[in-house]
Amino acid sequence: MDPVLITILVIVVLAVIYAITIYNHLVRLKHNVSRAFSNIDVLLKQRHDELPKLVETCKQHMGYEQQTLQKVMEARSAVARASDNGDIKALGQAESQLRIGLGNLFAVAEDYPELRASDSFQHLQGRISGLESSIADRREYYNESVNVYNIRIEQFPDLIVARKMGFKGADLLEFDEAEKADVDMKSLFG
Repeated sequence: MDPVLITILVIVVLAVIYAITIYNHLVRLKHNVSRAFSNIDVLLKQRHDELPKLVETCKQHMGYEQQTLQKVMEARSAVARASDNGDIKALGQAESQLRIGLGNLFAVAEDYPELRASDSFQHLQGRISGLESSIADRREYYNESVNVYNIRIEQFPDLIVARKMGFKGADLLEFDEAEKADVDMKSLFG
């Protein structure tokens, strides 16, 4: 057999093996992103189940704060819809509104000593706060997974395989700037 033909054959085989290796790595990264979102979704569902209990507990003590409770429940519904649809951008916006609503609810609750003394309220507040911390941690892991995946599908030579095989970039889970701002206490009590 001709040595040039053998060399070409070896190069082709090595290129195919290399392309398969890149493809498999991209698949693993894509599934890491999905798994990271699933971890967030589990916590969102747990919090989703806890919020009605918190609102009911608050309703018993906070008769004049129905608007605050309503905003929390509306934001809860928006988070559930976005999560069910897998819409990362809408989820980020809805999460921001929910976090603001919960912050307002907990701030307003300070004016109700019976509510703060309630074992049920304390338990639910602690549970939801713990879930919020876990969601923040998982969100960080999700965004890191998305970042690694997005970088790989844009780097050469992975870019070639990613385009040929239809790999698309993933969205980061970002919260609105409003969540990062301090709660306006005057608007809550004014």
